[in-house]
Amino acid sequence: MAIYDRLYVEFLYYFNEARDYFECHEVMEELWLEEGRNTLYQGLLQVAVGLYHHFNGNSNGSLKLFTAALEKLSPYPRDIMGIDLEKLLDDSRDYVERLQQYSSAPFEPYDLDIKVLDPNLEQLLVDMKLNPPAPHKDFV
Repeated sequence: MAIYDRLYVEFLYYFNEARDYFECHEVMEELWLEEGRNTLYQGLLQVAVGLYHHFNGNSNGSLKLFTAALEKLSPYPRDIMGIDLEKLLDDSRDYVERLQQYSSAPFEPYDLDIKVLDPNLEQLLVDMKLNPPAPHKDFV
């Protein structure tokens, strides 16, 4: 049975449930630093920040972060850390294609989902929904 870091579970909670991409950044950056700057974590963080930028009107920043995320995540196995990375990569590529055409075909930001494959990880997320984490935000 895989053991998942609490911060990783929080990241998935903020990404899939709360849709709080700033909090995704906060928790994943902490984990990324603790785990020796793992590029998997960095890529996941960049997907969240890419969404954050687009939701805040910065399509160019969003494109840069999604592109960097794809570069970091592409070498990893399609099924890793209890998630369907292949689906996230496919969805991110679609988002990048739309962002590349943004000046001629603008679109409203939309959420992506990280599909959880591991039932144990899914249970951790269910438990977290019942007792949500306190925000890590440094400012109000």
